[in-house]
Amino acid sequence: MSKQLTELSKFLSYILRHEPQSIGLTLDANGWASIDELISLAANAGKPFDRELLQQVVDTSDKKRFTLSTDGLCIRAAQGHSSEQVNINYEAVTPPSVLYHGTATRFLESIRAQGLLPGQRHYVHLSESVETAGQVGERYGKLHLLAVDCARMSAAGFEFYRSENNVWLTKHVPAEYISDYQES
Repeated sequence: MSKQLTELSKFLSYILRHEPQSIGLTLDANGWASIDELISLAANAGKPFDRELLQQVVDTSDKKRFTLSTDGLCIRAAQGHSSEQVNINYEAVTPPSVLYHGTATRFLESIRAQGLLPGQRHYVHLSESVETAGQVGERYGKLHLLAVDCARMSAAGFEFYRSENNVWLTKHVPAEYISDYQES
């Protein structure tokens, strides 16, 4: 991905996930924003781009961070929202028996005491792939991989959701369902 696309992707992530109001954008409850309004407000904020560049970001995002509406008029972040404007109602689905979470070693003491919490986001993010969990965790420091016993959590009544880009979401993972990842 070119530097221009990377910078636009980061800007879109910030606006569509966390701070739409910073450019005067309003998202609906499901996180959708009008593409025309987004382009106009971004230009006013000194971050000009056009539909073609936006489409390139959507098409080339390795993690499929953004979704276009079927009519092509709106865009949203697939998951990772912290904005109070957004409250996507995902449909609960049965998770795989184990999912993974990558974190930095400096967070382990807190995780072992409190479990995995969503922090500023609406959900805890989990992955079916050890590799993806590792890539996420590496961004925060010295990597440590965790395994989450979703079969037990699900049996205990915890709900799981899967975003459009296949990130698994849940409100909280209590410490009793977390173990250190062991390669088999």
